[in-house]
Amino acid sequence: MDEREATAAASGGQGGTQTGGAQAGGTQTGGTQPGGTQAAPPAPGELAELRARIDALDEQLHALLNERARLARSVGLSKQSAAQGAHTGARAADLYRPEREAQVLRRALERNDGPLRNEEILRLFREIMSACLAQEEPLKVAFLGPEGTFTQSAVLKHFGHSVRALALATVDEVFQEVEAGNADFGVVAIENSSEGTITNTLDRFLVSPLHICGEVELRVHHCLMGRMSSLQGIVRVCSHSQALGQCRGWLAEHLPEAERVSVASNAEGARRARDEQGTAAIAGETAAEVYGLNLIARQIEDHEDNATRFLVLGRRLLPASGADRTTLLVSALDTQAPGALYRLLEPLAQHGISMSRIESRPSRRRRWDYVFFIDIEGHAEDAHVRSALEGLRSRASLFRVLGSYPRAVAE
Repeated sequence: MDEREATAAASGGQGGTQTGGAQAGGTQTGGTQPGGTQAAPPAPGELAELRARIDALDEQLHALLNERARLARSVGLSKQSAAQGAHTGARAADLYRPEREAQVLRRALERNDGPLRNEEILRLFREIMSACLAQEEPLKVAFLGPEGTFTQSAVLKHFGHSVRALALATVDEVFQEVEAGNADFGVVAIENSSEGTITNTLDRFLVSPLHICGEVELRVHHCLMGRMSSLQGIVRVCSHSQALGQCRGWLAEHLPEAERVSVASNAEGARRARDEQGTAAIAGETAAEVYGLNLIARQIEDHEDNATRFLVLGRRLLPASGADRTTLLVSALDTQAPGALYRLLEPLAQHGISMSRIESRPSRRRRWDYVFFIDIEGHAEDAHVRSALEGLRSRASLFRVLGSYPRAVAE
């Protein structure tokens, strides 16, 4: 049994596991039948038999999970042996393969036919892979803290819970810790669906050698929280500037007189709400639990489909996964010349490359000179993408592939 087969078996891809999962959930034996009639509950003898079958399946799942862990360890030792001879002290960062994990998750979604939802299947498989990778040592992943931020949620969504999450005070520190090797990877927010780009993250790439190794899309639901139990007595609202912007309309309607205070993170706003009289915060529900605050209002974001995209930072470029995105940092030879951007990007159109995003930022080389951050579909090593990038490079004064990485696996 290879790693893929073990993964499929552990997920319930075998026929018996699917049946057992349906019975465990009660959908086959105790719910409403397709015709609309109510099924009779199982007799005591039948219930005991069902539980016995579930117990047997649990034993099989446990054995398969351990087998998968052994196979994953063998894969890691094989890679380490090939790279460093007989040395067996494989580091988790060297063995972590984002493109491989993305392929496993996509296959899990393709074969999922219920009753478990896609998001549940993805969460289960992330945790399985996370635990298998952490057998030797857990990955160290830096993020913008403190505890309770949406960035921490993005870390756990992408890497699973078998990692060591390192909360840092600023985005700059996240970059620095990964650059220095004190963290294996970092996670930083890059854009929000309603408020747009987070520019200080972009600017850090101008001076950092790091690469983008992945992306995470997180649905963001904001809550108003504080020591008070209602809107009465709130004189200020603290949160990150992005969160304040995402809730601008709600605040204008419900707290028009309250001062809005921008802080380094939503969790910092929650800390201030805990410590200051009259201060409320906007943050995720987890922050209320961490800081012991009352939830005054839920889902106060102005747009119900509010989402934030995060980037995973690492020190190396990745092979293709089959469904990838590439991020470029480029500048034209003369950014003030008529048609400069058109001529720079023309090779993308000539080779049929879809550009999903473009942002301009000051180059810091001279006044009124700009660089462009561009997201395109495909991997830099795909033949048509490679040809397009060669043409773009010949027209650019600055050209860097920041990363080619798996697109976020949609739930």
